[in-house]
Amino acid sequence: MSFQNRTAFITGASRGIGKAIALRLAADGANIVIAAKSTEENPKLGGTIYTAAAEVEAAGGKALPVQCDIRDEIQIQNAVNEAVEKFGGIDILVNNASAISLTPTEQTDTKRFDLMHDINVRGTFFVSKSCIPYLKKGTNSHILNLSPPINLNPKWFASHVAYTISKYNMTMIALGLAAELKKYNIAANSLWPKTTIATAAVKNLLGGDALIKMSRKPEIIADAAYYILRKPSTECTGNTFIDEEVLASEGITDLSKYAVTEGGKLYQDLFV
Repeated sequence: MSFQNRTAFITGASRGIGKAIALRLAADGANIVIAAKSTEENPKLGGTIYTAAAEVEAAGGKALPVQCDIRDEIQIQNAVNEAVEKFGGIDILVNNASAISLTPTEQTDTKRFDLMHDINVRGTFFVSKSCIPYLKKGTNSHILNLSPPINLNPKWFASHVAYTISKYNMTMIALGLAAELKKYNIAANSLWPKTTIATAAVKNLLGGDALIKMSRKPEIIADAAYYILRKPSTECTGNTFIDEEVLASEGITDLSKYAVTEGGKLYQDLFV
């Protein structure tokens, strides 16, 4: 299934994994809606919706940068309306935007708890809701949430209950939508990395440059997303994918090109 002239609405696509997915689909001719907050560059994060749009167009796609805070339902609907007005519809939704705080319960303040749930859970739900009417009319329509398989081993809750339940909620949204939307031939799946990914969040919030050196580049997630999103939506739905497994199913087992440090030790991500 080609991505030529198909439209992907990607949250948090101004940098990191979201931008990598945008560029991968753009190289195949997709229209990309870059729905993110950044209109001015933050030196610690890098990238804006406008710089990402320029990269998308350089890669071969068409871009629509839209400032959108997915905590705000009005901004979500306005972004969806702009996407439909420019490109005529929406065929793919990638719920990538997310907030993280790996804090134990006593160190998790209300503001951070609410941020994670407002973005990861509420935002994912209402972006999906706003896109569904257009996905019903789309070509090989897919929803892909960047969230982990649900692993109820207590160790994944012990150190950061608030973050864990917010990310598992994203996956439950995908699984629920897979069942709800199957009759409309809309697929819904989740995707998660086997190892940490070299993003601003990993550097600034988790492990600094040391963890970046033990991570893989965002392009591994982008390639896995590419292979998922081109599968028939009638057949590929209700899955909780891991990037390595997706690539292996495509015959890609040499993953050395994705490592930040060639031949170096890789750090396994959470929940896997």
